[in-house]
Amino acid sequence: MALAKITSIKGSGIHVPGDDIDTDRIIPARFMKCVTFDGLGEYLFHDVKFDQEGSKKKHVLNDPAYNDASILIAGSNFGCGSSREHAPQSLYRAGFRGVIAGNFAEIFFGNSINLGIPCVSMSKANREKLIKLIDADPETEINLDLEELRVTAGALVLPVEIREDARSSLVNGMWDPLDELVSTSSSVEAVAGNLFYR
Repeated sequence: MALAKITSIKGSGIHVPGDDIDTDRIIPARFMKCVTFDGLGEYLFHDVKFDQEGSKKKHVLNDPAYNDASILIAGSNFGCGSSREHAPQSLYRAGFRGVIAGNFAEIFFGNSINLGIPCVSMSKANREKLIKLIDADPETEINLDLEELRVTAGALVLPVEIREDARSSLVNGMWDPLDELVSTSSSVEAVAGNLFYR
């Protein structure tokens, strides 16, 4: 099955402040008791959003103005901590299709790319400009362009970086390694048919 070529992501953004946002903050471990990843979006940033009684905290993630945000903006070392695949899965199932940060933990980055979620790095100074813009107008459309390696929002045009192998897999529709394996199954079977065992 041909995968979508992800050349750009368009949508509104939300800034989740802080550096070193780890995978346990993104999806607490107690919510990972699932057979599939369905429903994980409901628990995204759960302990950031709710207190121990289940009441909503005052946090940007609970602000209705950002309900439709699909691009998350964060600090440095986003997705650090344990290597749980549930973290990008919960982001995806909560409607996020792109992440802009200072940099990313390696395993989180790879898991996100394999879901078709571009994770691009942007300097702190430029992130601050973007955050200021969306704080003033949460409906501002952000265009994360993977071909031109830039983010456009209002009058802002800001450069971003992403590893070339990841960028290439996204823009060429080859971001899911399992799909790539299945699509070459006939070649795999042909090689297997020529093997012999002693």
